[in-house]
Amino acid sequence: MITYKTITEGGGSHEIEIKGSRFIGHIARAFSEEEAKAFVDTIKKEHWKATHNCVAFQIGDRNEIQRALDDGEPSGTAGVPMLEVLKQNDLHNVVVVVTRYFGGTKLGAGGLVRAYSSAVSEVMHEVGVVERQVQTAVDVTVDYSLSGMMENWLENSTYQLQDTTYMENVTYHLGVPTAQVDQLKSEIIDLTSDQASFEVGEETYVDVPVNPDNH
Repeated sequence: MITYKTITEGGGSHEIEIKGSRFIGHIARAFSEEEAKAFVDTIKKEHWKATHNCVAFQIGDRNEIQRALDDGEPSGTAGVPMLEVLKQNDLHNVVVVVTRYFGGTKLGAGGLVRAYSSAVSEVMHEVGVVERQVQTAVDVTVDYSLSGMMENWLENSTYQLQDTTYMENVTYHLGVPTAQVDQLKSEIIDLTSDQASFEVGEETYVDVPVNPDNH
């Protein structure tokens, strides 16, 4: 895949309380079923006293690996609703575990669906969603006399400025979607009247923050 949505690297957790029950959402990236299961095992060991540790994950370019586990909750009230949140947000290579400590009040099937869905949605927002793009590193070097114009142009462009080096000239280190490298060069040549030099580097995945629920 050239571009896909996932959660911020490092993942995280977030807790909500509903009618005395604690629901703790734990979310992480996982690039294989083995990685996902290892994460689930870690959470289960940490929360071995919990009433339930329910699981959902989807992995792969087309999310070809999908799992939903209710871990003792009534069938269809936990794992599937959790997986549905991942699907709705088109997240790839993500595993989520919702730990429940029962608080004494039964929530009913509808209440459980809402609770587990909310736990996933909230931890997803808390951690943040990114778009992983294949970008090419492009260094653009100009004379100081052109730097003000370049900086103003870059601020209003869609290209990512990752760093700036001030030496004899000014070099802007950009992350550019690979398909747009030629377009970038053409635009800067026009902007600077062909007074810029370029160095095109390697392709790499770059995380670009996005707003979840834009589907």
